[in-house]
Amino acid sequence: MRKLIKKVIRYILTPFILMDYWRFKILNKHSRFKLSLRDSYPCVSDNTVKTGFDRHYVYHTAWAARKLAETNPAFHTDISSSLYFSGIVSAFIPVKFYDYRPAELVLSNLTSEQADLSNLPFKDLSVNSLSCMHVVEHVGLGRYGDKIDPDADLNAMVELSRVLATGGNLFFVVPVGQPRIEYNAHRIYSYEQVISYFPKLSLKEFTLIPENNGSMISYASKEQADKERYGCGCFWFVKPTN
Repeated sequence: MRKLIKKVIRYILTPFILMDYWRFKILNKHSRFKLSLRDSYPCVSDNTVKTGFDRHYVYHTAWAARKLAETNPAFHTDISSSLYFSGIVSAFIPVKFYDYRPAELVLSNLTSEQADLSNLPFKDLSVNSLSCMHVVEHVGLGRYGDKIDPDADLNAMVELSRVLATGGNLFFVVPVGQPRIEYNAHRIYSYEQVISYFPKLSLKEFTLIPENNGSMISYASKEQADKERYGCGCFWFVKPTN
């Protein structure tokens, strides 16, 4: 009864939905489904002119998927990025997914195991295709139950560089713009910071996802990244062969 009361209150606070409910009920004379306020699930924020989406997560996963389609590795290793990314990519490339909190995700061509980004369970120069996207900015802030450590992100980037094979590809994504910490959510890095943290790697491509307007900007400049407050930086690094 308490749940029903809460639902009725939500309808009262959003009269247009209540009006739609009764209009639908009147039109629903020969119903194929049971219709009752008890089963209602009022959604009050979806009636928009355009479909909204998380710019960072839709664009950066689309960017990385396209890069994997381009590079076409025999298999791909991902460290804690979006499960949507690993799940979809595993349809055409075998994926090994690792997370501090392992995911119980069962799909063909996909394995999911536990790993600590500060101490990856791989040998030096052993991973040819690697991604770590929208992850490092969280490490060490304690948000996901990890150890509080202000320099944990630096250690994580050293690990990513260590395990990447000669000639291998690293797809690395973090928020970019005005450097700061929005505790305990994430860090925001400058373009120069990210480049400096991977001294043994070469930047093949930098794509910028602006915070507010437009789509992805391929081969974006440092100046464009620096203008952002909370943009999304997509870095394609390669480990040189010499």
